[in-house]
Amino acid sequence: MHFRTLLSFRTGLFAAIASALVILPVTGQGQVTRQISSSGTTSLQNTPTQATGVQNLEFDPAIAGGDSDHLQNSDGSDDTTLTHINRSIAPGHGRGQSVAPQNKNKSNPQQINSFDGLNFFNQRFANSGNQFSVVPPDQALCVGNGYVLESVNDVINVYSPDGTSLLGTEDLNTFYGYPAAINRSTGAYGASITDPTCHFDAATQRFFHVVLTLDRVRTTSALSGSNHLDIAVSNTANPLGTWTIYKVPVQDDGTAGTPDHNCTFRQRINGVITTVHGPCLGDYPHIGMDANGLYISTNEFSFFGSGFHGAQIYALSKQALAAGAANVNLVQFDTAALSTAPYGVPGFTTWPALSPGTNSFNTDNGGTEFLLSSLAVFTNDGVFNQLVNWNLSNTQSLASTTPAVVLNASLVDVQTYAVPPDSLQKAGDFPLGQCLEDSTCWRNFVATGGPFTEHETELPSNDSRVQQVSYANGKLWAALDTDVVVNGGDQAGAAYFVLQPQGAPSKMKTSVVKQGVVALQGQNVNYPAIAVTSSGRGAMGFTVVGNDNYPSAGYTSLDAIAGAGDIHIAAAGAGPDDGFSAYPQLTAPSPRRPRWGDYGAAAVDGDTIWLASEYTAQTCNLSQFIATNFTCGGTRGAFGNWATRITHVTTK
Repeated sequence: MHFRTLLSFRTGLFAAIASALVILPVTGQGQVTRQISSSGTTSLQNTPTQATGVQNLEFDPAIAGGDSDHLQNSDGSDDTTLTHINRSIAPGHGRGQSVAPQNKNKSNPQQINSFDGLNFFNQRFANSGNQFSVVPPDQALCVGNGYVLESVNDVINVYSPDGTSLLGTEDLNTFYGYPAAINRSTGAYGASITDPTCHFDAATQRFFHVVLTLDRVRTTSALSGSNHLDIAVSNTANPLGTWTIYKVPVQDDGTAGTPDHNCTFRQRINGVITTVHGPCLGDYPHIGMDANGLYISTNEFSFFGSGFHGAQIYALSKQALAAGAANVNLVQFDTAALSTAPYGVPGFTTWPALSPGTNSFNTDNGGTEFLLSSLAVFTNDGVFNQLVNWNLSNTQSLASTTPAVVLNASLVDVQTYAVPPDSLQKAGDFPLGQCLEDSTCWRNFVATGGPFTEHETELPSNDSRVQQVSYANGKLWAALDTDVVVNGGDQAGAAYFVLQPQGAPSKMKTSVVKQGVVALQGQNVNYPAIAVTSSGRGAMGFTVVGNDNYPSAGYTSLDAIAGAGDIHIAAAGAGPDDGFSAYPQLTAPSPRRPRWGDYGAAAVDGDTIWLASEYTAQTCNLSQFIATNFTCGGTRGAFGNWATRITHVTTK
């Protein structure tokens, strides 16, 4: 296995595979301490839903669908402020290990309850329809004190445990105090909000909700390059009460108190293509917690270019945030500064761990938080057999005026995993794609060139980046998407890992307690999310899709002795995914990039677990699609039909 060369903002940052591992803490230029301030309060409210057909500006013109670099023009033309979110650096899918398929159990003996969460219709038509069409959902789920909070791109709702909606649908722009994403009366643009994630912390009895926010140039569609993590913390254990908001600038160009990581992009100035200094992007944020801190990890790219800098890790005092403090210390770690880290590459999706309950935190070494990342995305063949265990020690110092948290990294030998292929769907009606093929219907969506030849899309799996991480019962639990070979054929599966970290922070040794792959013959398992109770009983949620399944919400049990159990289907998909990102006529000039995921979620509530997975809850044919103003009777939007499923399981 060989590491490929990546674009870098510092020559020689990405080295070939090292012959020996040297571990050093991230200090000096790789660690920055600054202070953030509260920026007011907010509360959840039900915004009106207003369903319409196709409208002008269905898609945010500043957000591109692909990962490629775009040339920028200094005169304000040709994608001057275009950016990409949820980016990958994977080279393409690899060849994983051969596995025996698991069983799909048609009964659900562990299931307590399952109900539909937010869907594309809710997302598109919230806030009186002043929303863009958005794929994929990017699910956040947090549960506690009798409330189930779900958030997706880019709306939020709260349910009771039986699935009763306690709120309705609110758009995240309104929740965070921004103008609507698009005001369809005036044409004014609000901030672009993406990648929600959340957690209920039993220790502080608070809900924490985090998003990435991209600022505009005034009220135009153009993105300014300024971007920040918005953190909302409930002021009580009731999410329907008030919340305090904090903003963490993450452009890392030396402005707004950020360090300068020298992100660049290509710009044409007076006819000459020049590389210029610009902002970075805090992509794909995810959160973790220990007894002392809230931790947020991002993948840092050039905002307007394609270069990858390295994962950033932000550490904040959990107690200060829960108390609604006016000012909170923040420590930022740049994994790219750990130049002697495993193989000389920085972190990519260094997912922080969440712990259940109040007694599951690691209190060694002044408090320790763990993060995991994978390495297959860096290789030429998309295959690897090690993970990176990052640890933050002395986290109790986050509560002091001079935090002294230290970041270290070490390698973990694990089973072979590989970047997975796309996933076939069961054949069925896909009315948006079929409309583009129709001799007259296509004119409702595209001005010229039709009709077009379309086909049912294949769903993308994730790129073998680590997904949600748990620290419970003294162990780390995680999963990632992987290529698996079942009866000679490649398909997508979910590799899981139960790991035991031991030793001093700078000499951490991590052993494998249990590992394996969840796979189903002829089907695909993707976007896994794991949660584990304090006693070490876990569950994993995911999407099941293939020749015999429309995208369905599935789950399995997980423990450190038996590993994963049989696959259960909590909710069978009703039809194929049919979103705009799969059809090149609707994504131009951006590259076609089918979307699914980009992550699920799981949450612990006592000795039970809640799972959130994307699936398809509806289907209709082309005639019904046209006759109901492209909403299939209010079950979808014109440009998408994703839905989410929330499932409650017991692990006893």
